[in-house]
Amino acid sequence: MSPKAPAPNPETTMRDVAAAAGVSLPTVSKVVNGRSDVSKQTRARVERAIEESGYVTRTPTRRPGAGGSRLVDLVVYDLESAYSLEVIRGVEEELEEAGLSVVVSAVHGEQQRARKWVESLRARSTTGAILVLWNTDLSELAALRTLRIPLVVLDPWGVPDPDMASVGATNFQGAYEAVEHLVALGHRRVAFIGGSPTLPASRARQGGYRAALESRGVEVDPDLIADGNFLIDGGYEQGLRLLAPANRPTAIFAGTDMQAMGVYRAARELGLRIPEDLSVVGFDDVPIADLASPGLTTVRQPLAEMGAVAARQLVQIKNGEQLKTLRVELATSLVVRESTCAPPSA
Repeated sequence: MSPKAPAPNPETTMRDVAAAAGVSLPTVSKVVNGRSDVSKQTRARVERAIEESGYVTRTPTRRPGAGGSRLVDLVVYDLESAYSLEVIRGVEEELEEAGLSVVVSAVHGEQQRARKWVESLRARSTTGAILVLWNTDLSELAALRTLRIPLVVLDPWGVPDPDMASVGATNFQGAYEAVEHLVALGHRRVAFIGGSPTLPASRARQGGYRAALESRGVEVDPDLIADGNFLIDGGYEQGLRLLAPANRPTAIFAGTDMQAMGVYRAARELGLRIPEDLSVVGFDDVPIADLASPGLTTVRQPLAEMGAVAARQLVQIKNGEQLKTLRVELATSLVVRESTCAPPSA
């Protein structure tokens, strides 16, 4: 006699299934929602974990008289970054509570993929969409608005429309505290590597950087400010450039933890020790910050909570509830680890 299948367990989440199958949350989402871009072996492993855990899949059915889907589209820049994975975790857990499923898509900054995703929304029913993008075309955003579905934007993309629900963090204040920490240690030549200057989050972080230096009487040197891309390669390339001169900075504030990892690589290639020769601060506090050697001092964004708040906003809009505020900003906090100390000359 074959073993009896476990009873359905509504308390089991996608996160539990992902842990049991040894895969990521986006992979479980793809399997649950019938996506084809999963290998047969991985699909079988996830389906086995679903069966053994008693996970209750919430298929995109329509409630009688509701006329709405049970799917929420979550669109991220990529599925590999720790930033995206933390946000996905928060969104997924919150939507589970609301009895909704999430479909995760990645556009990798490609306009063609973004347009294709918008067109796919036109062709099927969806409860709403949460965007976690670093850039997009405003015409695509306008196209989304014409679909008249609940829509929430989550930083770092920024907010091009003040009438749109959005969730972010205190980017200015977080950057201010990071640079204030470096100046308090004795650093006077502090560099900044941001993202694209078109991104509101990057501009806010540079604003906090400038304000912290000026408030402590330290002159802002334009040569120590660089535009990156928030990714490892941007931190690496700009790190090499900033650290090449003889009068190099004694500290670098990177706009993201990924960029900080690029700075780590650049410093290592140039024979510089962190923090003895160069202090480094990041932004986000994704898991790699604590695992890096040395541990990265960084500004913590509550990424999972930001995802949960965005999901909560979307559910409220879907249910016809009035939001208390369209813009929600969650507090950041400075996490001091081993990548910062007093400059060599101090």
